[in-house]
Amino acid sequence: MDDVHRLAQDPSPAARAGTVAKLAQQFNTSSFSPIELQIAEQIFRAMVRDAEVRVREALSANLKHNPLLPHDVAVALAKDVDSVALPVLSVSEVLTADDLVQIVKSQGSPQRLDAIVGRKQVEASVSAAIVDVGSESVVAKLLANPGADLAEPTLHKVVDKFGDSEAIQAPLVHRNVLPITVAERLVTHVADHLRAHLLASHKISPDLALDLVLQSRERATVGIAMGVSEQGLAALVSQLKDNQRLTASLSLRAVCMGNMRFFEHAVAALATVPVGNARVLIHDPGRLGLKTIWAKAGLPVSYLPAVQAALDVVAQTELDGLDLDPERYSRRIIERVLTQYESLGVAFEDDDIEYLLAKVGQLPPASVSVH
Repeated sequence: MDDVHRLAQDPSPAARAGTVAKLAQQFNTSSFSPIELQIAEQIFRAMVRDAEVRVREALSANLKHNPLLPHDVAVALAKDVDSVALPVLSVSEVLTADDLVQIVKSQGSPQRLDAIVGRKQVEASVSAAIVDVGSESVVAKLLANPGADLAEPTLHKVVDKFGDSEAIQAPLVHRNVLPITVAERLVTHVADHLRAHLLASHKISPDLALDLVLQSRERATVGIAMGVSEQGLAALVSQLKDNQRLTASLSLRAVCMGNMRFFEHAVAALATVPVGNARVLIHDPGRLGLKTIWAKAGLPVSYLPAVQAALDVVAQTELDGLDLDPERYSRRIIERVLTQYESLGVAFEDDDIEYLLAKVGQLPPASVSVH
């Protein structure tokens, strides 16, 4: 009552701000009776309409963390001028995802978006709205927030809009969870950026720069496909096929690196058969199944001896239970591939996988026919 009397005698903006700040602090720390709670909420609703900004600022600053703040008061504060809105937008748990999406769409200034992307938790719908309207710096901050939930379509939109930006690439790559289809696309954007740098900064022909980029892209694609679920592999391979990146060299690289599941999915997609059927044909002991699906997939015959040699290593490894260390496994496969081609009268001067892939791609089909 003393506060009420003082406010009646001195209704200045400073007195009103001081009173609302004191009431808000008590609201945060005290257990009000139901009647007191109603009175406090009525005062807050009156103060949120106060013409003096400093009064509303005091309300926002002192109530931003309180989960008992009435929802209508929180929304009113969040839609106020920046000095009132930003504290609430940054931390208030009273605001719902729908509230935030509406504010992003109707009042999405850089300052407000920056406040929202820094929240402890950012729901997927809010992230999607921010990516639609946000600047590169805002989206980069959103990606760097471990509490931000970004659905796969939203991440694809990020790559569409900002994939060539290094400011975006870094936090995107370092997210705890990144869908395999997004990772593969990001590799592509990084590769395009690398190609531009090579052409701009070094005396490298466009064809050679493209070859280097394709090599780095294929290595990265096979690498990120290691350990991915069957569903993830299917999505990745489908995306690669749709974008004409599911090449013979990528398939051969996968099998030479020991990523048999990726290879199986790739051949199945190119041959347009279920992956289960493809596995049966690929691993047919009589080898006719492999030749059949290879031809149906439209893959070059010159690659077939390398694939058959790799499959032999896989079969032997399963039988003898040898260590599946990736590097040693890949080395065993490449050694077997070289031996297989030597038996066909094709000499290789190097056992590097890039040299091997380039050489195999140049061989005429007649020189490596498989019986």
